[in-house]
Amino acid sequence: MRTVFLDLETTGLDPRAEEILEIGILDDAGTVLLDSLVRPERHRRWPGAEAIHGIALIDVADAPKLDELRPRIIAAVYDAQVVIYNGPFDAGFLRYELDAAAEVRCAMRELAAVYGEWIDRHGGWRWQKLHVAAAHVGFVWDGTSHRAINDCRATRAVWHYLRRSAARAADAAED
Repeated sequence: MRTVFLDLETTGLDPRAEEILEIGILDDAGTVLLDSLVRPERHRRWPGAEAIHGIALIDVADAPKLDELRPRIIAAVYDAQVVIYNGPFDAGFLRYELDAAAEVRCAMRELAAVYGEWIDRHGGWRWQKLHVAAAHVGFVWDGTSHRAINDCRATRAVWHYLRRSAARAADAAED
């Protein structure tokens, strides 16, 4: 099955009220399938989010709207395993588009057990921020974090690390 990596930058944290400002999609070989700013339709300010990703209103003024990008998003994810860091968050913004995917996987949740930081009060493994996960797997940033295509590259590195770890565990079980 084909694997693609997807990341979004948004105006805020609530998919019901906020909008996408940037989308990146990368294939398993590292080829960029989509790297675009997105012009929001309702928001004109997002100060808290802008402080994180640096995307301002002027940056998206001439960008395509999500409706214009939708066919490219669907084509990129169609019948693919889509890997997202913090999958439930980004998937909340792309429910319709991700229906075309064969499956959606969350690299953050899968890394949690491998990273191995247990939280007693939650009875589970702590989810790590992408920059922590990237450092854990030895990923070297080529550009800034919190930009969609760069975060896709980091997610790809984390995912490849997880697949190698799974392969090593399977080999050890056979011995």
